This record gives sequence, structure tokens and C-alpha cells, in this order.
Amino acid sequence: MIQPFDTQPFPTDLHSDFLRADLFFSMGQPVEAARVLEPLVAAEPGNEAALELLARSYFGSAQLQKAEDALRRLVGLAPANGWARRALARTLERQSRRDEAVAHHRMADALGAG
Repeated sequence: MIQPFDTQPFPTDLHSDFLRADLFFSMGQPVEAARVLEPLVAAEPGNEAALELLARSYFGSAQLQKAEDALRRLVGLAPANGWARRALARTLERQSRRDEAVAHHRMADALGAG
């Protein structure tokens, strides 16, 4: 019997899970990436790389409230992260909350984010 692709016959470590999620994201499967990342971020809430990839996965799959939550957590961990500020601003804009986005755009500009 052939097992489905996402069945794990052996335990994985968090780094392997991150790499697997990054592969899903790179292959245009942000929902699968988020599914893999959610337990990783729960296990390591201070892992900025995992939180950023989770936010990107949520944004890429139009789960905007979840993207906003992840980005606010990332900004809380790294207030000088210009990319996170810009991504948060864009997430707010996609939710028609332009007034809230302005401050994050300004901060991203001040931090030199593209």
C-alpha cells in the first residue's frame, strides 16, 4: 500500500519541518506550509524565521486575519524589522484598513524597507 505524501513514517525535528514548510511555500502551496508551521511556531514562539514564513503563508493564502496576528507577533519580537512592518501595512490595506496601515508604512520607510 502506498502512503500519502504528507504521512511521516519517522519523527521529524523542527528544522526539518521548517524546511518542509519552506518547500511547500516555494511550490505555491501556502496552506500546506501554514499547516506544517503552526505546530512549529507553537513549539518555538520566539522563532522569527518560522513566524515570518507563517505570516507569508497566511498572506499568500488570503488568511488575512491570521497573517495580521502573525505579523503583529513578529513586530513585537523584532520592532526594527522593516519587512515585517511593510507586510503588516499591506495586510491591513488588503483588509480595507488603510488608516491603520499608514503608521506601519512610515516605520518601514524609516527603517529602509523596500
